This record gives sequence, structure tokens and C-alpha cells, in this order.
Amino acid sequence: MVSHGMKVIDFHAHFPTAQWVKWVSSWRERLAERYGAENAKLLIEQSMRDKEKMRKLWGFAAPESEIHSDEEQAGRWIEDLDLKGVERANFVTGGGNDNLSSIVKLYPDRFSGFAHHNIFSEDAPLELKRAVEKLGLRGYKVIASSQTKPIDDKSIYPVWEMVETLKIPVIIHFGVLGGGGGASYDVRNMNPLTLWDVSKMFPRIPFVIPHFGAGYLRELLLLCWSSPNIYVDTSGSNRWVQWMPFEINLEGLFRKAIETIGPDRLIFGSDSSYFPRGFSAQYLKEQLGACRAIGLENESIEKIFHKNAAKLLKLSS
Repeated sequence: MVSHGMKVIDFHAHFPTAQWVKWVSSWRERLAERYGAENAKLLIEQSMRDKEKMRKLWGFAAPESEIHSDEEQAGRWIEDLDLKGVERANFVTGGGNDNLSSIVKLYPDRFSGFAHHNIFSEDAPLELKRAVEKLGLRGYKVIASSQTKPIDDKSIYPVWEMVETLKIPVIIHFGVLGGGGGASYDVRNMNPLTLWDVSKMFPRIPFVIPHFGAGYLRELLLLCWSSPNIYVDTSGSNRWVQWMPFEINLEGLFRKAIETIGPDRLIFGSDSSYFPRGFSAQYLKEQLGACRAIGLENESIEKIFHKNAAKLLKLSS
């Protein structure tokens, strides 16, 4: 078992459920509906090439094609977390609220999960209440970039009101979706500043924006400046830095985040999803190395990689 000199919580992972095939099929259908079948095919091929390039860059094995049961996958995750020195994985998706709840309950001391359902559905607030109070999920995952309506639309204020009542965090994805070929259904929703009014109308909600904004670093930091309830998660490869019009790397991302929002609003995530890769230990190693390279003290590092997540997830440890 690897020791990192501290406890580690992965705040942002995706459970590789057996229902993943259905989600991929739905994604393809949505692309085809919006852009046409032929164009959707080209976009998917472009996205797959980009993912393959990223995989080889990091030396990750190709995703397995064999389908495992959720129980098998849960057991594999536990073994992998043990091997790589990770205390807990928080899954932000996992085949729907009921399915993810069942998975989390297999290993409640090692797993936690977030609700993830259509925020614009009429029953979204009640479904969120059920997911938290009945199913035991600990937050809400929203992909702003994939919404067909603006994420600050007042029609979904009842959802934010429910979040506030439940006192749970929201992880909300802005920026590029799925690397090259990723599609947004409302370009405005790619920009974290779309959350400007919402974050002020609901200042008690911890909104966590992953991937350092996924291409919208400036906008994210401006939002953080104006709204102290905005948190940043570090998850994924953060390859988007290559497409910025200015030079920045992982050390620069952490340095800028520490200079602006400090260590209390920064949370480690890996964006891990598939096997045989399992938990992306390389991302953890790179991020820990970046924090130490910029001279961050151990107390701040412990906040980023464990304590901040434990606080938002309301864990006793």
C-alpha cells in the first residue's frame, strides 16, 4: 500500500457501472439530434482520438471492454483504493440515484455519492430530497455544459432552494466537455460566470467547480473573488492548459489558486472512472508534487487532499 503521509479523499470520481453503455448511447443520440447523425459521428470520432492521445500521454491502459457487475466493480475499487493509499472515493455519477445509492451502501466507510439527475425536470427538487434523505447521497452533480437552458434560469431556483435546505454541496461542471469533440448545448453554460447571480442568491450553498474551470480559469477566479461559496476541484489531467493563450502548468494552477482563494476552498479530485486504470494515481502524484514544489505547508496540503472534502461530505473522520 502506498503512503502519502496523509489521508486522501478523492472528491470527484465516476463509478464504472454496468449501465455505462446506456449512458454512452444516450449521449450519441443527443449529439445526433442536435448536429445530425453524420456530424455527430465525426464529433464522436474526434473525441475518441483525443481521449486516445491523452491516454497514451499518461501511459494508461485502454479501457476494458468486458462488462462487470456493479458488485464486482465495487470490490475492485476497494482493492485499488487500498493499493494506492486512498481513504475514500466520492462518486459523482454511477448509473442513476438508486443505483449509485446501492453501490455506496456496499462500502459506506469507503464510498460516498452524489445525486445526478436532470435539473430541469419538474420533479428535480423532490428527487433531490429523496436522493439525500432516503438514499443517503451527500450532494448533487450538475453538468452545466450539457444543459439545453441557461444554468441561471429562475425556473430551477426551487432546486437551489432544496439544496440549501438539505445543506449539501453541488459540484457543477463548466468548460469543455469530454476533450476534443466535446459538445455544449448552450455555449453560455460553459462559462462559470453564468453562476454569478445564483451564487449570490444562494450564498449558503457550496458550489464546487471542477478541473480548475476546464479552460475558464480567469472567469472562475473572478467568480471566486465575488462569491466566497465557490470552491475549486483539481480533478483530471487538466490538459486544457495547452489551449490557453498564456503559459500555465499544474504548479501555476495551484499557485494561482492559493494566492486567490487559499487552501480552504481547494479540493482534490481525480475524475477516475474505468478499469484497468482504476484510481488515477498519476494525477494524485502530480498534484501532490505540484503543491510541494510551490512550497505549500503540510497543513494546507492536508486541507486540499482530505479535510476540505471531509467537511463538505460531513464525514466524522
